[in-house]
Parts: sequence; structure tokens; C-alpha cells
Amino acid sequence: RPHYALDETSPAIVRDPGKCVLCGDCVRVCDELQGMSILNFAHRGSNVQVMPAFDRPMSMTKCVTCGQCAAVCPTGAITIRNQINDAWKALHDPELRVVVQIAPAVRVALGEAFGLAPGVNVLDKMVATLKLMGADAVYDTTFAADMTVMEETAEFLQRLEKGGPFPMFTSCCPAWIKYLEKENPKYLHNISTCKSPMQMFSAILRAQEKEVGKKLYHIAIMPCTAKKMEAARPEFIHDGRPDVDLVLTTHEVIDMMQETGIQLGELELESPDLPFGLGSGAAVIYGTSGGVAEAVVRHCLPDKSKNALREISILGLRGDAPIKEASVTIGDTELKLAVVNGLANAKKLLKEIDEGKKFYHLIEVMTCQGGCVGGAGQPYGLKKSKEKRGDGLHLSDNAAMFKRAERNPVVAQMMAEYGEERCHELLHVSYTNK
Repeated sequence: RPHYALDETSPAIVRDPGKCVLCGDCVRVCDELQGMSILNFAHRGSNVQVMPAFDRPMSMTKCVTCGQCAAVCPTGAITIRNQINDAWKALHDPELRVVVQIAPAVRVALGEAFGLAPGVNVLDKMVATLKLMGADAVYDTTFAADMTVMEETAEFLQRLEKGGPFPMFTSCCPAWIKYLEKENPKYLHNISTCKSPMQMFSAILRAQEKEVGKKLYHIAIMPCTAKKMEAARPEFIHDGRPDVDLVLTTHEVIDMMQETGIQLGELELESPDLPFGLGSGAAVIYGTSGGVAEAVVRHCLPDKSKNALREISILGLRGDAPIKEASVTIGDTELKLAVVNGLANAKKLLKEIDEGKKFYHLIEVMTCQGGCVGGAGQPYGLKKSKEKRGDGLHLSDNAAMFKRAERNPVVAQMMAEYGEERCHELLHVSYTNK
């Protein structure tokens, strides 16, 4: 059998054609779930291979690095880029202060690798694990998600006053942004200018780096392979250094835990470090489809009662249906909302908008089925597992001390101290047609 070269050009996934058994799972998921058709069968007979068109490297295709092909590959012909060695080097470097942030969706999936049911929240045990591994501080990405809610809502309300441009698309999913850049750049000005919570967190950490003394090394634990691509984007590199030094997927952290011999069930609980360890219920549900839209609605509505929260929860934004629609009245305006997961479904919705059949004020798009809980960096799970992970996040929301982003006292104080101009400088970004 001929030798096929390893393709390591993508920032998120690695192709090893020599391990391919031609099952076609990657071809189907790329076409049917994401509508991208990056991979397909080429040649005939015994020469058949699965490859991008003209056997181009992955970096030269329109791949959005969602990683769903790696999630379904049974032989390791497509895998997530492994950066565990880089993490260990940083954790054992005495000259570095290693700071870790944990995304909401990770906490309800990591436990599956250690015999727990999908949806069980293991955040406090993850904090204990990372401290044992050598992390100096462990924070919760929900802190930055609260900032995202407040900034994104402010931007949305400004657009309502100005009359557009609509729809406003959410900006948390890097694969979705990459898709618009490559496939539909005319909608780039519709994307919210807010950075993703991961990048907002990194901006805050970098702004405070000089106060610490030691050189900061920032690791983000994410459910998503596209976050590796996002960390490498030029918009998030300053002074020749990325704002996020390293992105690890849930899979990679599980491998590190197993290498170390840590038994998750035997660990004591440990809370994330302050001041960046506090997040609202609205921030926690960022990890599931409909969570971002619901968090914005919670912040927009003038009624802050428990009854209003219950009404929002049954609007139709929750669940992992491919396309969900809802409407809510704020003041004299009836807002039209849509929630989409899967790029193939997003493509359908954009076509209906182009044809004038649909109009929305706000659209949340997540590339993976069920949202971030179904990210390619998570333990492999069927649809039911992803639903239970989403349910786990909603249970965490129910138990949260406060349900709205503006109630987070640390976030409110920090944003007041920074002021509007400094907040915009740190927390916003614009994407251009590439």
C-alpha cells in the first residue's frame, strides 16, 4: 500500500490518510450535518481515497475546523491536534504562572470518561484536578460569558434604536464566523462585534498581567476544536503573542488526567478561584443550543421576576431542534428570534432570509449539534447524551445564586471601573472579508 503524507496544516485537526478504511463517515457528517462537503471519495477501484478536492491540504480548503469529522472517524485517520505536551511543559515551568479557564459545556461531559452519567456537573472536581496537575489558578469561563451577555445586549439594543442592521448574529462560535468569511461574507457586518467569552477572558487576563509579576501562560479548556483555530487568528494575537496561549479540548484533559492516574471520583471538591470564578445562570447555559439567545432575552426584559424567567424558559429557545423560532415583546417592539445548530441548517435559514421569506432581529448560530455540549472536543456521545448534557447545564442554571448577567457583582464592578471606552477596546473585535 502506498505511503500517504500526514496533513498537519490545520490548526485544529490532523489527517493521516494511511489509517483511512474508506467508511465514509467523515464524508457524510461534513455534507449532511455541516453542508460543507470538504471531504469526498476520489479515484476508482483500488485507488479510492477520501480527501479534499484535488488532495489539497486542509488549510487550503473551506474547512471551518468544527472537527465533527474527527469525532466520527473510527480509525484515527482524522484526529484532533494534540497539544498535551505543550500543556505539561507549561505546567512544569517554574517561571510561568499558568492560568486555566474552563468552558461551561466541559463540566457536564468530562465525567463520562470516568463512569459518570452525561450531564453530571464535575466543575469543582476539575478545579481540584488541575491544581494537582500544577495550575496556579483555575477560573470559570462563565465570568467572561456574563461580560459577553452585557456587551452583546447593549449592542443589540443600540441596533434596535438605529433600526439595524438585522439580523444580528451571535459571535461565540468561531466555526460559524469562519463559515461566513468563506461562504457568505456579505453578512459579516451582521455579526455582533463582541468577542467570544474565551477571548474576552484572555483580554482581561492580559490587561492585568503586569500586576502579577510572573509571565502569564493562559490555557483554555474548551469543548470545541474550532477554538484552537480561533486562538490562532491574527485578531487575537498582540505583540507577536496569542491572547490564549493554548487551547485544550475535553478529550485532551481527560487524557492528561488518565496519564497522571487521577481518580475523579476520589477527589475533594474545590471551587474556582476568585475574582474570576463567579458566573450567572445565564452564562452557564451558553454551552447549550439556545442559551446565548435566552441570556440576551433575560437581560433585555424589564421584568426581572421569577415568573418572567419561567416564561422565557418556555419560549421555544431550548432543545436541540435544528431551527427554533420564538418571539418576545420588549416595550413596543415584537422581537423575532431564531436559534440554529448545524451549518447546513444555518445555510437553509440564510437562503430564506435572502429570499425575503424570513426576518429576524437576533439569530444564535452554533455549528455543533446541541450547541457546545456536542462539540467535537467532547467525549463521543449520541443525541441522547448531548441532550442530557444540555439538561445538566439548565440544572446548574436553576441552582445558580443569580440568573442574570447584570447581577454578577464582580463583572458589574469591573466593567464600571474600566468604563465604556476601555471595555469596547478590550471586549470587541471586527471581522473583515478575507
